[in-house]
Amino acid sequence: VHALRRRVGMVFATPVPLPMTIRQNLVYGPRLTGMRDASDLDALVEESLTSAALWDEVKDRLDEPAAALSGGQKQRLCLARTLALRPEVILLDEPTSGLDPISTAKVEVSLQMLKERYTIIIVPHSVQQAARVADHAVFMLDGELVEESPGSRLFTNPMDERTEGYVTGRFG
Repeated sequence: VHALRRRVGMVFATPVPLPMTIRQNLVYGPRLTGMRDASDLDALVEESLTSAALWDEVKDRLDEPAAALSGGQKQRLCLARTLALRPEVILLDEPTSGLDPISTAKVEVSLQMLKERYTIIIVPHSVQQAARVADHAVFMLDGELVEESPGSRLFTNPMDERTEGYVTGRFG
């Protein structure tokens, strides 16, 4: 289980920053795994926050409490905290369900860039978001895999009538 935890990162619907500074949120995990060099940790903080589209907003406030961030910033901090551990896979459970449209767009732009380096599995809260971010999509109903295909096809030309009913809003 420990080995799996090191390879998989998770971002939840509700952002939960650790009760410490922005910087400490990002170095906590890497320190637990043995990273100690201050310059390496500083570089990791900048890299992770940049990848999560948050660096420019917080680079002068890294030693302030993470709790002082806005909701969208907290969610991007949680994404950056996950990235700081350099997982192979990132799981996201409705990561923008509680965010405003501007924060949602920032998260989606980050995901578009991150999918070049990571395997990302997202369970979005809206069909529209799934269509925007998915390279490959699956539709499940009552625990059954109904359809899987490239994202562009699943949302524009579904093969199964249940999938079509869902993506067109007839149910769900």
